Formats: sequence, structure tokens, C-alpha cells
Amino acid sequence: MSSKVLIIGACGQIGSELTAKLREIHGADQVVASDISYNNLAVVNSGLFEILDARDYSALKVCIEKYQIDTIYLMAAMLSATGEKYPMKAWDLNMDTLFHVLNLAKDGFIKKVFWPSSIAVFGTTTPKENTPQYTVMEPSTVYGITKQVGERWCEYYHNRYGVDVRSIRYPGIISWKTLPGGGTTDYAVEIYHKALSDNTYESFLSEDTALPMMFMDDAVAATVNIMQAPAENIKIRSSYNLSAISFTPEQIAESIKKQLPGFSMTYKPDFRQAIADSWPKSIDDSRAREDWGWKHNFDLEKMTEEMLTNLSKSEETVA
Repeated sequence: MSSKVLIIGACGQIGSELTAKLREIHGADQVVASDISYNNLAVVNSGLFEILDARDYSALKVCIEKYQIDTIYLMAAMLSATGEKYPMKAWDLNMDTLFHVLNLAKDGFIKKVFWPSSIAVFGTTTPKENTPQYTVMEPSTVYGITKQVGERWCEYYHNRYGVDVRSIRYPGIISWKTLPGGGTTDYAVEIYHKALSDNTYESFLSEDTALPMMFMDDAVAATVNIMQAPAENIKIRSSYNLSAISFTPEQIAESIKKQLPGFSMTYKPDFRQAIADSWPKSIDDSRAREDWGWKHNFDLEKMTEEMLTNLSKSEETVA
């Protein structure tokens, strides 16, 4: 019997594209998408969909029993920049949902859990270059704090109760299909939209701010791969470092100029600069590559070409 999957936060940036991939793999009738509203019709109309607030334990349990769910992808979260505006809401959303899912797994209602962590677990005291898997973690944002705490709970539930929970630390994610969702790395999505519409962009990060990034196709592939890997290959039950490419706003602007020579960039750093400064510049993800065969496919040039080509097509369709 194939696994019946529930995706919580399926209408979000990563959730929406993960939903499409999982429906492609398992079949639309085996993947239940859920969110707190119908704000992504592509997700809602392409298979089973439930309105679900995962902070409500009873509602979550009813949904699991209704569809006989055995695997959950918990993609709902309040991201870094938004979380700084609403710290207690971020804490409640990010932590309550994780505890509900881990407890449901502990009690045998589900068999496997995916929960995403983030490079936000790192802080100013973390080594910036090739940040190791095991290192100092002193996150400076509410989002990062919730992810660091979540990692510890995931490992605890695995060690104490045998919960099969798997996690990766996402870097900044770049996609042409969905709009940014309130993250510090969102400039790297906005810049492509503005390059096509205005031929100019004002970055909220300084030109030399290097951050680890990843094209959405790679992020989805990594998520699917870690969940498909044999349990004995998953040696780290807190969260795996994950990396693909690192670049600065200036470097991404230069890659765009190769496609759009008239493009120009200005810089006006805001409160997100301090968040970005606390994060790594590059990540050592050798453990993910060794343990479950992770490898990325997109470099900066290939990603820029993919972003501009597809955004141009989507804008032509809208027009």
C-alpha cells in the first residue's frame, strides 16, 4: 500500500511546489494538501484539499484519521522577517504545530514526519565560511530560535520514542512560481520580477552580503530524497545542513545583466540586513551528500536563465 501524505502549509512558497511533486510521485488521490485558506487555487484544484489550522490538535487528528495519513510534511511556519514583527505569533505557530505532529507520531497515528529547519539556526558566533554540520548555534531571530529548539525536539522524539522524523536546514529558496513569503532572502526572488517589470531593483541587503541559496527544484528534490531514503541512512535526526550555491546581491545582478544588459541595481539596506549578517555565507553539507546522496543541479547562471525565461512566459500569459 502506498503512503498517504498530508502536507500542512501546502499553499506556501515551498509547500505549493512540493505538493505538485508529491502528487506527481504518489498520485493526486494519495496526497492531501492543507492550509488555513484557499489562497493557492493551483494547489486547491489539483487534488484533495482541506482547510486546516495545524495549531488545533483535534482538527489535525481528525484529518489524519479521515484520510488514514501515514506521512506528514509540516511546511507551515512564520518566516524570519515576518516573525520579527510578530514574535509570539511566530513562536506559537512554529512550535505548537511541531509538537502536535511529533506527538501524533509518538502515539502511532502517523509513521513518518518531515519538518524543515533553516540556516536561521545559526548566529553571529557561527563560523561564516563552510559552516559545519555541528557548530555554535546562537540564533538572533525568533524564527531561528524556533528552528533551533525544533531541531532539539525532533532529535529527542527520535531518540526517546523512535519517531521517524527527518529534516533539512533550508538556505534561501528561489522560485518563479510563487511570490516571496516574508523571508530575509526574498530579495533574490523579487529582483527577477523587478528586472523584468522595471529593469531596476532596490535591494534591502548590501551588495556584498553573501548568503547560501538554492533554486526551488533543488529544494523540492532534497525534500523528496531525504524522505525516500532508507531509515538507516538518516544518521542525523536534528537537521541536515543543505547547500547548493552562495552569492551576493551584486553577483545576482551581474548574472541578470548578461540576460538584460540595461538592468541596474541600487542598495538601501533595512532591518533585514542585521538578520542576514547573522547567517552563514556558505554551508558545508557533506553529511547530506554522504548519508543520503544529496546533490544539487542549479548554479547561479542556470537559475537566472530559468527564472527570467519562466517569469517572462508567465507575464505574457497574464497580459
